Amino acid sequence: MLRYLGENDSADKLERAIAGVLAEGKNVAYDLKLGRADSTAVGTSQLMLL
Repeated sequence: MLRYLGENDSADKLERAIAGVLAEGKNVAYDLKLGRADSTAVGTSQLMLL
């Protein structure tokens, strides 16, 4: 959506932030773990507490 609105710098920042969180692998929701069973994946209720 940001790119569609012409906000390319903001889109780049957001993509880098998301990639960083995923690379860290800490407090990542099940659906972002690509459906793999993973003991580090957390559910919605755990994410809301962060």
